Amino acid sequence: MDSLTFTELGLSEDILKELTKRGFEEPTEIQRKIIPILLKEETDIIGQAQTGTGKTAAFGLPLLEKIKKSEKFPQVLILTPTRELAIQVSEELNSFKGKKKLTIFPIYGGQSINEQIRRIEKGIDIIVGTPGRIIDHIKRGTLFLHNIRYVVLDEADEMLNMGFIEEVEEILQNINPEKNIYLFSATMPEQIMAIAKKYMKSYKVISTKNIQLTTDLTEQIYFEVRESDRFEALCRIIDIEEDFYGLIFCRTKVDVDDLTNRLIDRGYSVEGLHGDISQHQRERTLTKFKKKKINILVATDVAARGIDVTNLSHVINYSLPQEPEAYIHRIGRTGRAGKKGIAITFISPSEYKKLLFIQKIAKTTIKKEKVPAIEDVINSKKLRIKREIESIIEQGTQKEYLKISSAILKENNAEDIIAAMIKFAFERDLDERRYGEISEASVDSKGTTRLFLSFGRKDDITPRKLIKLIKEKTGIDSNKITDIKVMDSFSFITVPFEDAGKLIKNFPKEIGGKQGSIQKAKETKPEVKQKRKSKK
Repeated sequence: MDSLTFTELGLSEDILKELTKRGFEEPTEIQRKIIPILLKEETDIIGQAQTGTGKTAAFGLPLLEKIKKSEKFPQVLILTPTRELAIQVSEELNSFKGKKKLTIFPIYGGQSINEQIRRIEKGIDIIVGTPGRIIDHIKRGTLFLHNIRYVVLDEADEMLNMGFIEEVEEILQNINPEKNIYLFSATMPEQIMAIAKKYMKSYKVISTKNIQLTTDLTEQIYFEVRESDRFEALCRIIDIEEDFYGLIFCRTKVDVDDLTNRLIDRGYSVEGLHGDISQHQRERTLTKFKKKKINILVATDVAARGIDVTNLSHVINYSLPQEPEAYIHRIGRTGRAGKKGIAITFISPSEYKKLLFIQKIAKTTIKKEKVPAIEDVINSKKLRIKREIESIIEQGTQKEYLKISSAILKENNAEDIIAAMIKFAFERDLDERRYGEISEASVDSKGTTRLFLSFGRKDDITPRKLIKLIKEKTGIDSNKITDIKVMDSFSFITVPFEDAGKLIKNFPKEIGGKQGSIQKAKETKPEVKQKRKSKK
């Protein structure tokens, strides 16, 4: 059983071709165990396996084989706990379907409900949705589930943790009673098993061994940046490295295309990979990447499968992955063959707790670092230019240009000549104006930043005046400003992370004729606090 290939699982030629295109080589344990059952039998399934072990393909491939194009009503409903997972599952199934004319569409909150209604009216075969938005459509009378043949509860324990179980039960009660249910969960708490017993007929339980996650050879760091500063931070990271050779992960196909185009516009050697890329183009791009004709590859998780490059210097999570296992799979592409690699993750304030969760589950340490300063990036480039020039001199490959250099030397100072040549060759690379400013701010577990202001009571500052001034100059809502402490010569405030940069940039540098500043407050060391307490 362990050595079964995708071909031996009983999948059609069309599906097998798509798997090959997407870089799938061998089925995972959950795929080997579940796919043959679902292809042959109409049964309910409970699948217990870690996130990131290939569950989507395990239930998705048999569903794609079983159903045919419908004229009107959906045949499959897949429930996920988050909109991100709904999008991911939808994209993955679309990448598998090949020539099958099936409509697969994600439905989730935050998306235009009118647009969703239009898509439903046109006809959707497989709906991937979040419980809350599916309930909305049921109550509006815009979604009819009487024709549903298969229901998938993906990440059932997460739906429980997020408080969606009541919605899930309500949905199950509105669905064709003859349906089959596929329930997948990493853990099996009592409430999940109660749902199984209540709504499922005679079901089969399939479980898999937990995969040991490891990140031994990879240095892991993260940067706290606003969404608007993420691209600027990425450019600095690429430019400060001498030999950047990396894989950058985005969440969606649209994100891949957008980032790839922005990097091309900036002058980088880069291409993108996602599910809409043809097999021919995929192979062409991978060949160029392996031969280092391009040094940057931007990809989705699905498209990155099958990429086997052993000497990557960097893996960058431009978008934070949804699961710890996906994080491990991503960063495991660097730090191979005994070489140390660097994994970089960008986070926004709302993702901080998710990062902590990933760190905990993956049993790893992800260090916080500051985005390289513009000055450091430029100095790094200057050093590389110096080394390149010295290397050319050492190799003696410059000798064919000695005549022209002698002629120029007769009329000009040597230092001026070198400076002019550097300007001629590297002016654009060394131009600090290529880089935009990144507001310095930090996020804590609440997604807030503590700021220090060098103005206080002596400057006629009161909490009320301070709030009014901030609102006037930055537009930040007063209820977002908390924990205000006004001292004689300085003050402290706490604001949301996303507003800190704006405040630092726009707050007046002068109040009442006094010059001052605003900056991130220094963290108080716990040991200092302890000493103070002991003195009392």
